[in-house]
Amino acid sequence: MNIAIVTGASSGIGKEFVKQLSEKYMTLDEIWVIARRKDRLEDLKEEITNVDIRPIPMDVTDSKALEEFKTLIKTLKPCVRVLVNAAGYGIIGTFDEVKDDNEGMIDVNCMALTKMINIVLPFMNKKRGNIINLASAAAFAPQPSFAVYAATKSFVLSLSTALNRELRHTGIRFTAVCPGPVETEFFDVAEVHHSVKLYKKMARVKAPDVVSLALRDAYNGAHISVYGTTMKLFRIVAKLLPHNFIVKFIR
Repeated sequence: MNIAIVTGASSGIGKEFVKQLSEKYMTLDEIWVIARRKDRLEDLKEEITNVDIRPIPMDVTDSKALEEFKTLIKTLKPCVRVLVNAAGYGIIGTFDEVKDDNEGMIDVNCMALTKMINIVLPFMNKKRGNIINLASAAAFAPQPSFAVYAATKSFVLSLSTALNRELRHTGIRFTAVCPGPVETEFFDVAEVHHSVKLYKKMARVKAPDVVSLALRDAYNGAHISVYGTTMKLFRIVAKLLPHNFIVKFIR
């Protein structure tokens, strides 16, 4: 059984990955969709009819739920063509304002992603398997008032780049997707303490465009996928200039 697995599948970029995987990967027997909101996963199952959707409602930070998922995949022994780690969130605010969500972002954006890779890796397609991890352009430089979120995404980018090289001989490719602001529900959650800056609102792009490029880059074995001229330029600037200089302007 050939499958794809998508976490964070109930909305935003994760949901868009499910849609485009169903359209572009004709050899998939199922797409396993993971998120906390069961009703949205059931809606997604009704919406997508060209491939079987298997809803798996769970919190990716719940150890018991992860053990149950591990049992499921060991029992069914699917061949995983694509794993998309899209579960994640960010909160805008200073470190003391964000408080417990600092640890929450680390749990979801880093720990859960790493655990999911550990669970799924033995079942990946060894001839051509793709693991796509949602990072962010925030990974390119520290982000005052978005400090922990940016740090978690730097982790995702670093991990993906290293594993893409480390496991290249296996036929499995890792790609970190590093978009700037995207038109999704992300900022509905992020803007708890402060609103996003105007320049970031103006730079928002559409999720289908980000996902389309990500799937193409992943297919071609790229370790990173950056959509849009603005974010590509920011990546270059972040490489050339000291981060202490850059953060003065980001703040």
